[in-house]
Amino acid sequence: MIKVENLSKSFGTKVAVDGISFTVERGEVLGFLGPNGAGKSTTMRMITGFIPPSEGRVTVGGFDMVKDPIPAKRLIGYLPENAPAYADMTVSGFLGFVAALRGLHGDARKKAVQRVIEMCFLESVRFQSIDTLSKGYRHRTCFAQSILHDPDVLVLDEPTDGLDPNQKHEVRGLIRRMGERKAIIFSTHILEEVEAVCSRAIIIDRGQIVANGTPAALKKKSDVAGAVLLVVRGVTGAQLIERMGAVPNARRAAIVKEESGKVWARVYPKSENLNGDLARGVLVAASAWQVEELHTEEGRLDEVFRSITLPETANEAKK
Repeated sequence: MIKVENLSKSFGTKVAVDGISFTVERGEVLGFLGPNGAGKSTTMRMITGFIPPSEGRVTVGGFDMVKDPIPAKRLIGYLPENAPAYADMTVSGFLGFVAALRGLHGDARKKAVQRVIEMCFLESVRFQSIDTLSKGYRHRTCFAQSILHDPDVLVLDEPTDGLDPNQKHEVRGLIRRMGERKAIIFSTHILEEVEAVCSRAIIIDRGQIVANGTPAALKKKSDVAGAVLLVVRGVTGAQLIERMGAVPNARRAAIVKEESGKVWARVYPKSENLNGDLARGVLVAASAWQVEELHTEEGRLDEVFRSITLPETANEAKK
């Protein structure tokens, strides 16, 4: 449904997006991640035809966004960043206005407006002017306009920005349900949203894609993925490190904390199946040792994100 090929955008000497390529299929929710200034919003603006690319190509539903923009844009619902709207309109009036722009009239227009008001929980504010709304309700109103025409493609720039926890939960659930039959791409700074909603995620940094995969696959890139966390009583940190250094498949061990007669340690694997080896190694070490906790850790998406996008990490990689 969305095909991006060698897409680039420059503003003078500043290269905002630098030759990126990816696709989004129907039934897929793609999370678009990156630090501020990475090129996320610029990419989304090019996908929706809001700005033209300097190089490369975007097709939506098979239509070229530059050469054939009208049928391409008909397929898209777009929520830009900062959720712009006409402040003097009521919620219902604004949605009716957008529905008319989308070619909906008469009963079809009324039904579309009522449908998105219910879907986005706007009934209580439908007759309020937009300038009187809280940030959360204003953002929900703008989200509602993006789905008025039931588009096949949704491009959402930080759709939960400004929402309270309950509203975020509602919107995430809505995106997840719509993602079963639409192609959705949305940017976010909230990594828990990626795990909760996305079937795939892309991390972009300095205009280039630096990671692309399912949340589970990206988490496996974490340094702690597959590591075993131990809490042991009746042993010193030095003793535990020495013992764990001899465990098969253990790459290294590190003390996390040591206090009140207990040691917290993390053991990093060379390969999978470290947990069983570690359990055997600890339990036969000494009868005085008491293992209070032992579990294999999942990778952490936030750690992967930092390791890929922090400037010092990137500089080390270049060396």
